[in-house]
Amino acid sequence: MIKLAALIPLFPLLGFLINAFFGKKISKGLSGTIASITVLASFIVSILIFMELHASHEKQHVVNVFSWINSGSLQIPFEFLIDPLSSWFLLIITGIGFLIHVYSIGYMHDDEGFTRFFTYLNLFVFFMLLLVLGNNFLITFVGWEGVGLCSYLLIGFWFKNTAYNNAAKKAFIMNRIGDLGFLLGIILIFVTFGSISYTEVFDKAGTAETSTITAIALLLFIGAMGKSAQLPLYTWLPDAMAGPTPVSALIHAATMVTAGIFMVVRANVFYSISDVASNTVAIVGVATALFAATIGLFQNDIKKILAYSTVSQLGLMFLGLGVGAFSSSVFHVTTHAFFKALLFLGAGSVIHAMGGEQDIRKMGGLWGKIKITAITMLIGTLAISGVPGLSGFFSKDEILAHTYEHSKVLWLLGMITSMLTAFYMFRLLFLTFFGKFRGTHEQEHHLHESPFSMTVPLMILAVLSIFGGLLGLPEFWGTGNWMHHHLDPVILRKNDSVLSHETEWTLMILAVAAAAAVILFAWMVYMKNRVLPVNKEEQLKPWQRVIYNKYYVDEIYDFLIRKPLDVLSNIFHKFLDVQLIDGIVNGIGSGVKSLGSVVRLAQSGNIGFYITSMVLGVVLIILLTFLK
Repeated sequence: MIKLAALIPLFPLLGFLINAFFGKKISKGLSGTIASITVLASFIVSILIFMELHASHEKQHVVNVFSWINSGSLQIPFEFLIDPLSSWFLLIITGIGFLIHVYSIGYMHDDEGFTRFFTYLNLFVFFMLLLVLGNNFLITFVGWEGVGLCSYLLIGFWFKNTAYNNAAKKAFIMNRIGDLGFLLGIILIFVTFGSISYTEVFDKAGTAETSTITAIALLLFIGAMGKSAQLPLYTWLPDAMAGPTPVSALIHAATMVTAGIFMVVRANVFYSISDVASNTVAIVGVATALFAATIGLFQNDIKKILAYSTVSQLGLMFLGLGVGAFSSSVFHVTTHAFFKALLFLGAGSVIHAMGGEQDIRKMGGLWGKIKITAITMLIGTLAISGVPGLSGFFSKDEILAHTYEHSKVLWLLGMITSMLTAFYMFRLLFLTFFGKFRGTHEQEHHLHESPFSMTVPLMILAVLSIFGGLLGLPEFWGTGNWMHHHLDPVILRKNDSVLSHETEWTLMILAVAAAAAVILFAWMVYMKNRVLPVNKEEQLKPWQRVIYNKYYVDEIYDFLIRKPLDVLSNIFHKFLDVQLIDGIVNGIGSGVKSLGSVVRLAQSGNIGFYITSMVLGVVLIILLTFLK
């Protein structure tokens, strides 16, 4: 079955081609069904391959698809690598992707671009599958660039809105900055090892200078910073909310933003060798996690809150990668895919019920109106807040435990981030579903639960958010950590925990107590005291206004980067382009025109003049011949 791995990306590609070329000739419902079935087919094949790999003693299989690049010493076959890491990500991408496709059938039903939307979705899934399946850095890079292109198409899906187009361009350009680092890293890998194949490069990693490995790891991490929205390349992700809500779920939960995590885990041997690179990853990760969590405290757009939550959670994952907890970060990627997809799709259901409204200040009292959405979003909120028993509790606790072993300061910052997460998520929940309805009478009249095509994926994701933590139960519970054992063959240099069981229990109790205290505080503020967010920015305190405006990072980038580049571009245009280049081109044209106006005088039409000129020419030629 493993030999059929090529079918996994082939099915979504087939769905893309059918909808792209025949979408206008088939019904909307059929195009959505085709797109969903192709992803389901990939999911089924992924399950079969995962089961075969899990039962096999050989944990690494290379599937050669075709000969690709053969140029001198550069030999790059088009190969897929099936191992515990890629097989697990295949399940996440196709499984969550299929649920999002089904949800989109109901959510996008009345949109005039319905078929085009599913065309883009299928293409997005194809490139993401290519990214995780590739057996070398170049195939991964092709998938990497492909999801960047598709994110541009999906974020700017409603292209008639200029603001949405700007958000799409922002995502595309900011990702190109990170991609340049990734590309330079690949070039340095080839120069150093003479290959970009994973198996060959990782086998030779120990033979290179540590400084070279550090440079490679940092360049690859720059690519991850762009794709997974880490400081300072994170600002595109909140703006990506311009796309339809299923796009937000697809990008933020299981696919594009996890690409950076996947790539760092795939290249974990580099980060295990280089302490500088690992520490950089950990510091950037925890800084991003805390920074984004504070911004989420004062946002009022339901999707923007979840967007900054994603940035923050990604920061925690990179914190885990930086301290060597690679398996724990993959575990959190998995649980995050469950509850974040649930929260985004739940937010879409709320927006659907509210007739397009996204401001939580205009919601309230929705618990009894959209019961399924409310209950499932409660489960997602409990999971992301680290409430015991749910998936987020186990994965987040693992990362924090490994961080405590590495650095007490980083652990404390991670704990603060977790507390802030619980607060802003329950703020969202209380303001959206409880209290009195604060919208218009028309919105209240419009309130209704979403169709089954939207609520069934919510219920499935809710179940996964509850039981997903079973994949990584701590060793001291006597069950063995399945996720760690599964990824053991991929983690080339392991950082086994040396914490005592007593310390782990203490850290777990502290995390639970902190989450409980913050949730209680949020309940007192928004439920007991009925505090509501202010309607005008001027009513905020100065420090609150700074956070509400996202620390003015976009404005700072605009002032320090965009405006100077605009000035420089205008100078180049005025002096280099208009005066120098245009001057040379126009000068040549004017010179030819002037020369022509003089030479044309010789064309008088007088035959005698022509004969005389010819004779003089012949005489001149004869004289020149004799003079030689």
